[in-house]
Amino acid sequence: MSETIQPADRLSSVQEYYFSRKLAQIAQMNAEGKDIISLAIGSPDMPPSADTVATLCKEAMKADTHGYQPTKGIPELRKAMTDFYKRWYDVDIDPNTEVQPLIGSKEGILHTTLAFVNPGDEVLVPDPGYPTYTSLSTLLGAKVVKYNLRGENGWQPDFDELESMDLSRVKLLWTNYPHMPTGAAAQRTTYERLVDFAKRHGIVVVNDNPYSFILSHQHLSIMQVPGAKDCCIEFNSMSKSHNMPGWRVGMLIGNATFISWILKVKSNIDSGTFRAMQLAAAQALNNSDEWHETANYDTYSRRRIWAERLMEALHCDYDRNSVGMFLWGRIPDHYTDCEALTERVLHEARVFITPGFIFGENGRRYIRISLCAKEEKMEEALQRIIEAKI
Repeated sequence: MSETIQPADRLSSVQEYYFSRKLAQIAQMNAEGKDIISLAIGSPDMPPSADTVATLCKEAMKADTHGYQPTKGIPELRKAMTDFYKRWYDVDIDPNTEVQPLIGSKEGILHTTLAFVNPGDEVLVPDPGYPTYTSLSTLLGAKVVKYNLRGENGWQPDFDELESMDLSRVKLLWTNYPHMPTGAAAQRTTYERLVDFAKRHGIVVVNDNPYSFILSHQHLSIMQVPGAKDCCIEFNSMSKSHNMPGWRVGMLIGNATFISWILKVKSNIDSGTFRAMQLAAAQALNNSDEWHETANYDTYSRRRIWAERLMEALHCDYDRNSVGMFLWGRIPDHYTDCEALTERVLHEARVFITPGFIFGENGRRYIRISLCAKEEKMEEALQRIIEAKI
């Protein structure tokens, strides 16, 4: 009977996520004793603050904390999220109507697309950019239209090119600064132009903003631009800046109407997160300035030195001024494409780094190195690459 049952047509439009497939291969190689060093994924390897973990443990022990929670999030978490925006971005957010806790940003991408985009509508997605913007839009029947980000333009949008497009069916524009994978910093002028673009064309701009603390003392939000709430949504995440990737806690900021539409979708798909986890997340949002300086700046600064040495050993060019938890480098001309280099590094040096093609056509001559590994592992990876004479 199974031979006569076929999957939904939408599955033919996407592939299994690159890292899902590749990590299975890495696991097999490790099982064979090859001891692969992974410098590929942006999963922080450090713990959350001690107060965060202590709060989770304390609250989880309470007998009355295990029931269903409101889909819109508990008041304590919503208030902590809006206080976080005021403290770090100087943006005023109504905790009752303008913030929506998320089970991670991927969930937010799904729910936002469902709330705004009909099948056949278009969404603008950056190239290079986070692959989930493309895959989820495609699964939901939207038409993905790529817009170019290029190194010669500092990986910022080319607004002349955007203005020349047929925008009549575009509902959403996805953007992400500080940018992943390139590390291009957020710029106030870019945010101002995006807000203006959105208003003039009746498009909702969604800014994905999880990296503004990593190797940066400049914390920018598109919501700092006057009028941004009228036409913009911003995601933020505790995965990167608070060392909580497995906790799956994020947030979505927007005007009350947009939030209500997204909540209508979300409430039909999932329920609220475990109360103890929400209270622990609220605690994490109050981490001290000193905690952020150590976790998000000092530690990554030391690791960045090793990543730069790795890029130099691979004869790749990179931007010394980039930020975030990755280093993006252009491969030497003699390689046919980035995967030719990353596969050689994997099989000859037993180091896993990310090929840029997974982020779009404009990433085909680039590689990405994650800073989410201990310095001694990065040093060992460098030694392996040098010994392999790559």
